[in-house]
Amino acid sequence: MTDQLTTPLQVTARLRTPVTEHDHVRGPTDAPVTIVEYGDYQCPFCGQAHASLQEVLRERADTVRLVYRHFPIANLHPYAEMAAEAAEAAGRRGRFWEMHDWLYEHQEQLDRVHLMLGVEQLGLPVNEVDAEIGRHAGGDRIRHDFVSGIRSGVDASPTLFVNDTRHDGDFDLATLLATVDAATT
Repeated sequence: MTDQLTTPLQVTARLRTPVTEHDHVRGPTDAPVTIVEYGDYQCPFCGQAHASLQEVLRERADTVRLVYRHFPIANLHPYAEMAAEAAEAAGRRGRFWEMHDWLYEHQEQLDRVHLMLGVEQLGLPVNEVDAEIGRHAGGDRIRHDFVSGIRSGVDASPTLFVNDTRHDGDFDLATLLATVDAATT
């Protein structure tokens, strides 16, 4: 009998739900690199990734588009779902990315009182947004994003897919820039 060397099977997760016109997209639609982020507004690691992704978009403005999908982990982050609802309410008014950035810049202040202050700071109708959050007007969208993440093997936040392939590296700027540059070749 001969000894056989076996190597562990390595499976690379793929994005199962393609990007559509219904996604929140920042950057050129014809960019050669698409980063899909599954994120949670209260997650500190998502906050760190957000800062890096902002810089990637700035440094590779013609190369990268970013797609954001909600993946609130409510059992760890009690305000994550409400924050996602606020982002969706802002999105219905054409202001998703402004709210998105505000949420990540104020991660320590996502309770309802501070959230409504943020809504007011952005010039959005506080009473309307608060009512939409209360009735979970963005719930279907948030659930759709979450389920699409599960189907793609997402089990934590943040999870990034670069050109439909899961990025299992770090979220620091140097690593993300190297990943983007490798994806353009």
